[in-house]
Amino acid sequence: MSRHTNVAFNAAEDPSVAGLARFFPDAVAVRLPVHVRIVDGAAETWESTVIEYGTPREVLFRSQLPLEFATVVELRTPDGALHTQASIIAMQYKEGTETAVAARFGGSLPNWIVKAG
Repeated sequence: MSRHTNVAFNAAEDPSVAGLARFFPDAVAVRLPVHVRIVDGAAETWESTVIEYGTPREVLFRSQLPLEFATVVELRTPDGALHTQASIIAMQYKEGTETAVAARFGGSLPNWIVKAG
């Protein structure tokens, strides 16, 4: 399993989640609807988004939340099959307010893609 460090990509590169996914060789397309919130945020704002790609340890999705590297987010599927926390490890900014984000789970979630999909 490859290790990734915090990386910000410039706007000249592909600003999509698919563009970010190319830096995660084990990423597979999952299209899993989730609710995301910043764990230590002042507001309890949940954002609805879609995990577009996943690896055994990471999820990649779009967000309009004010995220930074190492921000801890809570991820929850509507049916509760996936309910965990992850830390932001990579971001690719897009013109406007949308950001492609990669987050790494805090602990092991074996077979989460199969269980949540």
